[in-house]
Amino acid sequence: MSTILTEIRRELKQNSDEAVKASGRKFFKEQIKPYGVKTAVVKIIAKKYFKAIKDTGKANIFDLCEKLWQSGYMEESFIASEWSYYLRKDYEPEDFTVFQKWVDTHISNWASCDTFCNHTMGAFVEMYPQFLENLKTWSWSSNRWTRRASAVSLILPAKRGLYLKEILEIADILLTDPDDLVQKGYGWMLKAASHAHRMEIFDYVMKKKNIMPRTALRYAIEKMPRELKMKAMEK
Repeated sequence: MSTILTEIRRELKQNSDEAVKASGRKFFKEQIKPYGVKTAVVKIIAKKYFKAIKDTGKANIFDLCEKLWQSGYMEESFIASEWSYYLRKDYEPEDFTVFQKWVDTHISNWASCDTFCNHTMGAFVEMYPQFLENLKTWSWSSNRWTRRASAVSLILPAKRGLYLKEILEIADILLTDPDDLVQKGYGWMLKAASHAHRMEIFDYVMKKKNIMPRTALRYAIEKMPRELKMKAMEK
């Protein structure tokens, strides 16, 4: 199976573009480790090589994902995230331990955080909502990416109108977080929840706006009608 990783890395290098690498770096304050491959191409590569391993068992695929995460390359983290999401029908409660390790140990930028959490973690908590309590625990982490993960893992469930109670509880924990990327993460979560629960999110923002960072507030109200936005932004 190590030959699969060798082939993936060879193909990533072949598709590397210095202009893409330079452009991508502009979106990150922290240091990132990119090949410089467009996301659409990375997805094609992920799908192509998954066909060769899909029948080798979840444990083996997760082991390959671990090795991809360990490399530190952003595009390899995207492939690991794609592969873990492809296995969503086979998730079991004990997989949470694996997923938490990846979040706590390997995620080092917002793109890897969001790619993994939006899909793999979002699907996982929809299957096993008892782990919403664990996401609340993540909200207290000293790791900025684990805190962001607690919110962005709920983006897709939030859009479907799920877990409003837990979403507001996580927002409460993260409310005055000093990290702007955590603020953007929970603001995005609130914005997603506003699709199905507009007035509940508006009421929450109005109650908290005096202490909510403006970054989070702007994200939360982005999809609301103009008149509600204006009320929320009033000092």
